[in-house]
Amino acid sequence: MERTLVIIKPDAVSKKYIGDIIKIFDQYKFDLVALKMIRPSRKNIEEFYSIHKEKEFFKPLVEFMISGPIVVCVWQAQNIVLAVREIIGSTDSKKAKQGTIRNLFGTDGRINAVHASDSVENANKEICFFFEKEEIIEN
Repeated sequence: MERTLVIIKPDAVSKKYIGDIIKIFDQYKFDLVALKMIRPSRKNIEEFYSIHKEKEFFKPLVEFMISGPIVVCVWQAQNIVLAVREIIGSTDSKKAKQGTIRNLFGTDGRINAVHASDSVENANKEICFFFEKEEIIEN
């Protein structure tokens, strides 16, 4: 079994799309094993996205991600990292395949409703960034 991290970003939270997004993943029979709403600090988001620190979009991304609460979730299933990446669609919501989460709920390349881990290795790191072991339900 694999696990992946999904972040429902501030735009989707403020537009009340949390339930819609969770329902989409639920329809795939993925197991939701952890979930919480937080208001991340600048320091936390800068650390989380530190791989992009030198890129021009880093500061605007940080500002966006601290603009409101986010919902962090851990989902579990076979081959879930790749499956979730397909379900959320392309980073740029305008280019995302019709029916994907970013196409349905996003606005552009940054304000795109969700973040999802892009590899099993990153999923493990990202999950540990937001959750303690005891916060994750073992199935």
